[in-house]
Amino acid sequence: MDLSNSHLLLKRAVNVKAIVTPRWKDEAQQQLQAQINQLDNQLQQLEMQGQRMIAEIQKQSLKPPGPETLQQIENLQVQVNQQKSGLLEQKNQILQQLNQVHLLELDQEVNQGQVDSFFRVEVGDNLVEKMQVEILLRDGVVEEIRGNV
Repeated sequence: MDLSNSHLLLKRAVNVKAIVTPRWKDEAQQQLQAQINQLDNQLQQLEMQGQRMIAEIQKQSLKPPGPETLQQIENLQVQVNQQKSGLLEQKNQILQQLNQVHLLELDQEVNQGQVDSFFRVEVGDNLVEKMQVEILLRDGVVEEIRGNV
C-alpha cells in the first residue's frame, strides 16, 4: 500500500457565527417574539382545556361532588399548573434572550450554531487545525471561512 496517497474523509462540526447588524437584530427579535406569541397561545389553550375538562368532570359527577371527584379535579389542576409552569419558564428564557439581543452591539460576533462538514485528512496533516473551522455570516451571507479548510 502506498502511504503517500492514503487519506481519510472525516466529519467535523463547524461553528457558525453571525455579525450583528440592524437586519440581524430585527430578524432575531422577530423570531423570538414569534416564539413568545406561540407560548402565549399554548398557555391560553392549556387554560381553556383545563377549564373544559374540570367542567366535564363536574357535569358527570354527583351533586354535591364526592371526594373522588374533588381529588380528580385537584389532580387535573396540578397537571395543568405544572404544564403552565413549564411554558412560563420557556417564555421567561425567551424574554431573557430577547433582552440579550437588544443589548448586542453592532458588528459584534455571536454564535449561531453548528453545521457538519466533511474534510480530507492525510498523513502529516495537523488534525487539530483541521478541526478548528468556523464560518462567519453577515445577514446570512458567508463573509469569511476561518481555519484550515
